[in-house]
Amino acid sequence: MLQNAEVFTLTYGSIVRQLISDFEDIEEVNKQLEQMGYNMGIRLVDEFLAKAKITRCSSFRDTADVVAKQALPMFLNVSANVANWSPDQTECSLVLTDNPLADFVELPEEYRELKYCNVLAGVVRGALEMVNMEVECRWVSDMLKGDDCYELRIKLKEHRDEKFPFKDDD
Repeated sequence: MLQNAEVFTLTYGSIVRQLISDFEDIEEVNKQLEQMGYNMGIRLVDEFLAKAKITRCSSFRDTADVVAKQALPMFLNVSANVANWSPDQTECSLVLTDNPLADFVELPEEYRELKYCNVLAGVVRGALEMVNMEVECRWVSDMLKGDDCYELRIKLKEHRDEKFPFKDDD
């Protein structure tokens, strides 16, 4: 009997296959996967904040740790290590040694440019945008392409102050 994670993995594979069939351009498939993930991320952040019972993160570094050690385990049952910080602390990597989205997957040579797990880059971007952090996310290592790990590079572009929809008149 299939476990929930296996059903999700197989379903995700079908979605990727359908996008390849619909768009025929791998770069467009990569964009569609990232956009799907972004749409998920902006919705998942509310559920995460409600369930995780965390306090406000004080920095991008704290936020990256929360994503790696709490959010990824909660939604994917996998954790990541935060590594490769830039000197100015605005760029880091989430390094995963396991990725359930890629279970049962082998990329044929004609799909070498496919960012199969690009939905995760979109999820991170969307979720962080909802907590006022504009980031750029991109895959720099992919075990489906022969690398030693899955590495998602996150670059903080802007950290906006929280805006409230009301004025404090007192």
